[in-house]
Amino acid sequence: MTMRTAARGWFGFTALVVLAGLVTQVAVTSQATEGHFTTVAGRVANVFSFFTIQSNIIVLVTCALLAINPDRQSTVLRVFRLAGLLGIAVTGVVFHTVLSGLYDLHGGAAVADFLLHTLSPLLTITGWLVFGPRGGIEYRVIGLAALFPILWLVFTLVRGPFVDFYPYPFLDVRLHGYPVVIFNCVIVAVLFLVLALGARALDRTLLRRTAPA
Repeated sequence: MTMRTAARGWFGFTALVVLAGLVTQVAVTSQATEGHFTTVAGRVANVFSFFTIQSNIIVLVTCALLAINPDRQSTVLRVFRLAGLLGIAVTGVVFHTVLSGLYDLHGGAAVADFLLHTLSPLLTITGWLVFGPRGGIEYRVIGLAALFPILWLVFTLVRGPFVDFYPYPFLDVRLHGYPVVIFNCVIVAVLFLVLALGARALDRTLLRRTAPA
């Protein structure tokens, strides 16, 4: 098996795992009878307001494209590949350090939770470490990728008062007030930036190691 074939298989499998997690989450949410939103349409639409879901969607699309052609190198793909990589890494870190103990899930909800919060981050990060693509993490790409969490935070904080809902407790202005929530946002932003700079440094190191002598 060539490296290219292995890369296509890994990216394809990652995309399928994420798709299964998203479909399961939407199905579970549509059948729920409790929660803030009382209609099926409202509950399903709200699923897509979560950073976890949006990060997984980016991972799904970019991995599907890389499964078709692992050598894609467009600027747009680089930006979304990095946004998905960092977004899903933040998802995994924040979930397992802050959020995992808040819910007692069973059945389909537990399956979706595992696929989207644990397996997807592991597959995505491992896939990037092993298969790349390499050499695309420039400062401009980092800046453009950072627009994803920034726009998500703005959307979440603007939307919250209108629908009386915040997707994560640490962003709930009703509970903590704006000063604490803004501080929490800064912490997440710092985490994103540290991961981005770390990814750039590691990418350059891996690129040098794989370059022909």
